[in-house]
Amino acid sequence: MRLVADISLDQTLPAALQRARGSGALRTKQADGRTRLDTLFQEGCGKIRLPNTHSESLEAVFINTAGGITGGDHLQWGAEVAEGGHLVVTTQACERSYRSTGDFGRVRTHLTVGAGAHLDWLPQETILFAGSKLDRQLEIDLAENATLTAIEAVLLGRDAMGEEARDAMLRDSWRIRRNGRLLHAEATALSGQDAERDGLSLLAGNRAFATLLHIAANADRAAALAERLRGSFAADRAIGASANGERLVIRAMAESGLALRRMIVPALIELTGAGSLPRLWHL
Repeated sequence: MRLVADISLDQTLPAALQRARGSGALRTKQADGRTRLDTLFQEGCGKIRLPNTHSESLEAVFINTAGGITGGDHLQWGAEVAEGGHLVVTTQACERSYRSTGDFGRVRTHLTVGAGAHLDWLPQETILFAGSKLDRQLEIDLAENATLTAIEAVLLGRDAMGEEARDAMLRDSWRIRRNGRLLHAEATALSGQDAERDGLSLLAGNRAFATLLHIAANADRAAALAERLRGSFAADRAIGASANGERLVIRAMAESGLALRRMIVPALIELTGAGSLPRLWHL
């Protein structure tokens, strides 16, 4: 006797799409006056590489081998800088957030900076493609006298392809704490509304924007940096700097990714502990 399964097409389950999962974390130590690797962990599509440099700092490159982020993907990054150390973290290339079929792609980053240490958090730009959905959370814990330079830059589509990605969605949250006390918070959101892209008080038609944050050793240092940087900004560019206590915040927007880089790179070089940017920023 031959049995035939009575299963209609309406009863079949939808195919589960493959999602990227990845994580990477490292901890530094001090040895012979230099910052060196202590421990390293990586899993899935999350990889970390440590280029050789002539600096006393340690440089780490975070790599997403999946080639981008789409709905349902989940990446986790972490780093811990030892007391008195200096860690520079960047990415191999621009991260790409691709069209989603429904869910948000998620990136979670938790960084810890020891007493008297400095962290340069310098990921390259994130490109949002049409229909993309990206949810990012950045948490940084600073110990006493620790300092920080951080940037997040976003490009809405690819300049060369004439893309605008007007329906791209972004949820970007920052929480920076010192000794457990909230020092700085950011909450950036794009919901695909025309008013966000075209409003004069928002992006005003620009397709690239960035936030730079510098936590200085003290308020006087932050104020002096802000004054010096404001004097270097071109009057016809949408970029500004403000200092409040030990915090220095720079916000910039431009019509293209290239124009944005030309605006923010000099400021980044001024703010980083090394006075330069990782080599990958220039390739």
